[in-house]
Amino acid sequence: MDRQLYIAMTGAKHSLQAQHHNNQNLANANTPGFRADLDSFYQAPMYGPGFPTRAYAEELRAGTDFTPGSIMTTDRELDVAIQDQGWFVVQAPDGSEAYTRRGDFRQDSQGLLTTGDGHLVMGENGPVSIPPDSNIEIADDGVITAIPREAPEAPIEVDRLRLVNPDPAELVKSEDGLIRHYDGEPAQDDAQVRVRSGALEGSNVNMAESLVQMIDHARQFETHIKMLTTAEENEQTSSQLLRHPS
Repeated sequence: MDRQLYIAMTGAKHSLQAQHHNNQNLANANTPGFRADLDSFYQAPMYGPGFPTRAYAEELRAGTDFTPGSIMTTDRELDVAIQDQGWFVVQAPDGSEAYTRRGDFRQDSQGLLTTGDGHLVMGENGPVSIPPDSNIEIADDGVITAIPREAPEAPIEVDRLRLVNPDPAELVKSEDGLIRHYDGEPAQDDAQVRVRSGALEGSNVNMAESLVQMIDHARQFETHIKMLTTAEENEQTSSQLLRHPS
């Protein structure tokens, strides 16, 4: 009886966790450059004294879908999309190096270039700083040029975006949504990475597939709850039979 209860309980718990990951993907279906989480279920024996006669179900975030999203033209000077493979280098909140495909750049109150979610965009000279009162042009190789509004004939090369292209097998997605090298080492800049100004890469979340998974996870959870109810009913019936006089 306890075997059925344990399997059903762990199955219900991890169905909820899988639903959480799926809902996270759906919530970011319109986030520029978002990479969907992949998850999977597996059954594992429960080891302890004696033989492993019990098993439990577990859901794991199996990895990240690194498939590029579609590119949309916006004609906004600070919107940048990476063409094909590659990553922007940003500064994580803890000061470490991280990577993102989110190219909806902004200029903060200090003139520093940030992503739409507030991470500093890194150039070859550190965080990219944009001169005030100037228009920005970003070339396909990541070179940033500032054109003063009062002197458009005197453009200034500000910096160059740091662009990297590490092997996807060496990358992991952190809880903050940023991508990092699995061993924490910084990736080498790649001069072959090209960007497209005035465009944004969309999320690679497949909404239709995620909605189907949401229904599937909900049905799995209901099935596990029914198993728990059945186990309780069987236990009550067994107790009644044991109390019945011979």
